[in-house]
Amino acid sequence: MKIIVLGSGVIGTTSAYYLAKAGHEVTVIDRQPAAGMETSFANAGEVSPGYSAPWAGPGVPMKAVKWLLMQHSPLVVRPAFDPEMWRWMFQMLANCNQKSYEINKGRMVRLAEYSRDCLVQLRADTGIAYDERSQGTLQLFRTQKQLDGSAADIAVLKRYGVPYSLLDPAGCEQVEPALSNVRGKFVGGLQLPGDETGDCFKFTQRLAQMAEGLGVKFRQGVDIQRLVVDGDRITGVVTDKGELKADSFVLALGSYSPLLLRQVGIRIPVYPVKGYSITIPIVDAAGAPESTVMDETFKVAITRLGDRIRVGGTAEIAGYDLRLHQARRDTLEHSVSDLFPKGGDTSKAEFWCGLRPMTPDGTPVMGPTPFRNLFLNTGHGTLGWTMACGSGRVLADLVSGKQPEIGLEGLFMDRYGRSNKPIFVPQGVTA
Repeated sequence: MKIIVLGSGVIGTTSAYYLAKAGHEVTVIDRQPAAGMETSFANAGEVSPGYSAPWAGPGVPMKAVKWLLMQHSPLVVRPAFDPEMWRWMFQMLANCNQKSYEINKGRMVRLAEYSRDCLVQLRADTGIAYDERSQGTLQLFRTQKQLDGSAADIAVLKRYGVPYSLLDPAGCEQVEPALSNVRGKFVGGLQLPGDETGDCFKFTQRLAQMAEGLGVKFRQGVDIQRLVVDGDRITGVVTDKGELKADSFVLALGSYSPLLLRQVGIRIPVYPVKGYSITIPIVDAAGAPESTVMDETFKVAITRLGDRIRVGGTAEIAGYDLRLHQARRDTLEHSVSDLFPKGGDTSKAEFWCGLRPMTPDGTPVMGPTPFRNLFLNTGHGTLGWTMACGSGRVLADLVSGKQPEIGLEGLFMDRYGRSNKPIFVPQGVTA
C-alpha cells in the first residue's frame, strides 16, 4: 500500500521504518526541517521498561499538593481557561487508585518490554549506534517512605517477570560508584538491570536514514493542515504544499494529534505536559553516572550519553506553551549537582523543553479508528523513546492486517474512552 505517516519524531520514524520493512511505499510528512526535532530531540535518554508506570497512582493527589509547595517542584500547573486541560486532569485523578494503577502499569510494561526487545533486535540487524548503554536504571530513594512505597511497583515487576534488585546504600554505590561522593543522601534504590539508555535524537536521525535506504520518502518542512474525509475513509491530507493522497494514513503527531483528529470527529484523551532537560559536558568521568539514576524526590532522570550528561524532568501543565522557565532549570541543576557534584559542568548546560503527549492513564493510544484506513500511534507520554520500536512494529502489523506479537488489551480506543476490548480492529487481527 501507499502509506502516509504524519510526524517524524521517534514514533513516526519507527512506524515508517517497520512499514517499509513490511513492503509498503511510505511517505513521512513533518513541519520540522529534519526527523526528531521536537519532543524526541533532548529527552531524558531512558529506554526503561522496568520504570514504565503511569503518573496516576494511589496517593498522587496528596503528593501533588506537596510537590506544588516545594522549591524544586517536579509538578507545575499553570491554570488556564482550557476545557481540555481540566477534562484531562479530572480523568487522571479518576485513575489515582490502586486497581487502575496496577492495570495501567501492566499494560505499559507489556508494551515497553516488547519494545526493548525490538530495539535489541534492530540494533543487532542494523548496527545502529546512538550513544547506547545497557547498564540498567537505578531508582534512587532519599527517604525510607519512598523505599517502602516501591512495594507496589515490585509486585507488578514480579507479575511480568521483569528483573529487579532492591539495594541498600552500599548496593547503590556498587551500581553507581560516583554516588559514594554523596553518601548519606539516599537510603536505597531499585535497580532495573534490563533497562537501557541512549540518545533518542541520534537514534531517530539514523533510523530515518536507514528508512530512506528502504525507499521511505521524508517530506520535511511541510505544514499539515487537515485530513480529507470521504465516508468512512481518509482520502488525503491537505498541507501548505498541496494535497497528498495515499491508501492508508498513520497519525503520529504526539501532543498535536488531538488537534487534527478533532476536525474529523475523533477525540482522544491526549494532552501536552511540558518536560525540560539540560545537557552538560562531563568533566570527570569517575564522578558521572554510569547509566541512568532516577532521583525519586524530584522526579529527575540523570543519564550518561557518551561524553554528556542528560538531566530530564518536570511535569508542567501549561497547554502548548514552549517558553523556557529558569526555575525549571534550577531544579534540574540542583538534582544533578546534589548527586553528582563532580560529574559535569552545569555552567555550560544546554537548556531545552518539549511537549510530552500524555494520557490520563499513562497508556498510549494505538491502532485503528472509525475510519478504515486511519491508524493512530500517539499518547506515549514520557515513554515515547522506551516504547518506540515496539509501537512501530505493532502499528506496521496492524496496518498490514497481521496479528501483532503481543496482546493489545487496553491500547485501543473507542469513541468514548479506553476500552478493554478493541472496538475498531483490522480484519484478521484480534486483541
